[in-house]
Amino acid sequence: MARRSRPSGRPPGGRGRPRRTLWLGLGLFTVLLLLLCSISGAWWLARWLTGGAEEAGPANPAPTWPPDSPVLSVAVSPVMLPTLQELAAAFNAQELTAPDGQTLQIQVRPLVPETMVTRALEAPSFQALVPDSSIWLDLLDRQWAQRHAPPGNTNALAALIPPRRVAAHVRFAVSPLVIAAWEDVAQELGWPQQPVSWSTVQRKAVEDPTFRWSHPSTQHAAGLLATLAEFYAGAGLTRGLDETLATQPHVLDYVRTIEATVQFYGESEDVLVQRLAEEGTQIVDAFVAQEQTVIAWNRRQPQRRLVALYPAEGTLWVDHPLALLELGAEDESPVTDNQRRAFQAFSQFLTQPDTQRRLLERGYRPTHPDLALDEPGSPFVDTDTVDPRQPATALQIPPASVVEVVRNVWWYTKRPTNVFLVVDTSDSMSGDKLDATRQALRAFVDQIRGPRDRVGLVDFGSGVKRVVPLQPMDERGRANLFPVIDSLEADGYTALVDGVMAAYQALQDANDPEAINAIVVMTDGQENNSRYDMGDLARAMQAGRIPVLIFTIGFGDDADEVLLRQMAELGRGQFRWASEADLQQLYRIISTYF
Repeated sequence: MARRSRPSGRPPGGRGRPRRTLWLGLGLFTVLLLLLCSISGAWWLARWLTGGAEEAGPANPAPTWPPDSPVLSVAVSPVMLPTLQELAAAFNAQELTAPDGQTLQIQVRPLVPETMVTRALEAPSFQALVPDSSIWLDLLDRQWAQRHAPPGNTNALAALIPPRRVAAHVRFAVSPLVIAAWEDVAQELGWPQQPVSWSTVQRKAVEDPTFRWSHPSTQHAAGLLATLAEFYAGAGLTRGLDETLATQPHVLDYVRTIEATVQFYGESEDVLVQRLAEEGTQIVDAFVAQEQTVIAWNRRQPQRRLVALYPAEGTLWVDHPLALLELGAEDESPVTDNQRRAFQAFSQFLTQPDTQRRLLERGYRPTHPDLALDEPGSPFVDTDTVDPRQPATALQIPPASVVEVVRNVWWYTKRPTNVFLVVDTSDSMSGDKLDATRQALRAFVDQIRGPRDRVGLVDFGSGVKRVVPLQPMDERGRANLFPVIDSLEADGYTALVDGVMAAYQALQDANDPEAINAIVVMTDGQENNSRYDMGDLARAMQAGRIPVLIFTIGFGDDADEVLLRQMAELGRGQFRWASEADLQQLYRIISTYF
C-alpha cells in the first residue's frame, strides 16, 4: 500500500481541528428550518439528525397528567407517523369538546414498535399506540399477563380471561407484506409471467453474487412478518404454525437458507426508502416492505419503478391498529374519561369514509366495507406495479406464544455477523465523551445476540492502539469485550484511516463470506495522523475477497463529515451524526442492521 508522510505542525491531542464556519452554520440552520416546515421533515430530523431522540434515554418512571386531561398521547410507528400526523391535525382542527368544555386533542410521537411494547409494560407517558401491526398488541398482552397473573391462581375464570394491557383497538389501514423489487429486477425474477417465492429470491442471490436484498430486523413489522412467512413456507403451511413446527430442523434449515442471502437487516422500510431517494437505487435490488411503500415510491420517483411481488407461498398483512391502553395499575396515572372520549372520537374519525379515502389515496387498503380499491382516484387503478387481486393466499397470524418462539429462534437462523467497532480514543475524546462512548459500545454489544455473531474492537489515537479479535457474542465473548471497553483511554492524535484499515484487514483475514462483515467507526475529529489515506483504503476494498459494509458516526460538531461520508459510500453503509445525549441510542439502532 502507498504510505503518506505524517503531517507536521499538528497541535497536541488531535485538537486544532477546523471549526465549522458561520456560513456553514447558517446554512445548516436554514436546512433545519426547511425540514421542520414539513411533517416528513420533522420526522426525518427526529429520526436521523438526533439518532432517534424520541427513543433515547429511560422512560419516565411515573408520568402524570391532569385527572381531566383531554389530550390523548399516541405513540406511532415511524412508518405511519407522517400520515397520522396529518390526520391528527385534521382531527384537532374540528375542535371537538368534552362535556366539561375542554377541547379533545390528539398528540403523536414516533416510537419503534418493540420499544412501544417495552414502555407500555411499565408506566408509559402515552395512553394509546399505533404500532405497525396488531401482532405487537398480542405480544404486549401476553407479556402483561405473564407479569400480572396471580401466582398459583386456581380460579378457572381468571385463567380463561388473563389480565390485559390493551383496553380496546381498531384497525384503520391495512397493507399486505410484499417483496419490493425494481421493475427490471422483478422481470429477472419471473414477474409478471410467474409467481415469485422466497425460494426464487434465495436462488437469485446464490446464482448472482451482485444481487442484494434485505428485510428489516424483527423489531419492525416488515421484518417480523417476513420471518413468520419464511417459517410458514418452511413448514409448508398457511395456518396453524405452532411452537413445535417452528423448531423443527427442516423448517429451521429452510429459514436459515433464505436468511443466508440477506445483504443486511436494519430499520423499517421507510428509512431504507429515504436512503434510496438520497443515495441512489443501487443500494439494494429488492427489499421487504408493505405494499403501500411501493405505491408511495412510484408516485414520488416514477423514473425507476418498484414492483410489488406477492410471495407465492402466501403473505401476512400489516394492519396499523390504534389501541388504547388500560392504565391505572399500581402507581400509574389512569386514563382519564376525556382521554377515552378522545380515543373513541379519533377511532371514529379514522374509520369514517372521508378519512378512509384519504388513506386509500396514500396507498393503504381501507378497512371501511363500502370502499372499493377501484374507486376513482385509487392508486390501484391503471397500474401493473401492484395487484389488488393479491395476495392469493393470506397467512394466519399465529398466537403470541408462537411469535415469541419465532423471534427467539430467528437469532439462530439469521445471517451471522462479523463486525468491528472502530473507536476514536484521541485526546479530544477525554472526559464525558469517552464515558458516553463506553456506554454506547456496551449497548451495541448487548444488542448483538446471535450465537454465530462475532464482534471485535479497534481503538486508535496517534496510531492503532490495539486490535481485539472477533469474539463470539456468548457470555464468554462479552466478558472479554466489556473490560476492554471499560479500559479505553483518551490520548494522542487522530489516525482515523489507519483504524478502519486495521479492521478491514482483520475481516479479510477472517475470510468469512457466509457472514455480514461490517465496520462501525466513530470519531469526533479530523484525520491528522494516519499512514494510509482514503486512496489506500479504496484500493484495498476493491481488491478484497470479502465485501465489507462501513457505518460511520460523526460525534460532535468537529468530526470530518466529508471523510466519514466517503467511507460510508465506499462501504455501502451509512453516515450519521451523534451527540453525547443520543450516541448510545444510535449504536443500538445501527446494531439492528446485523
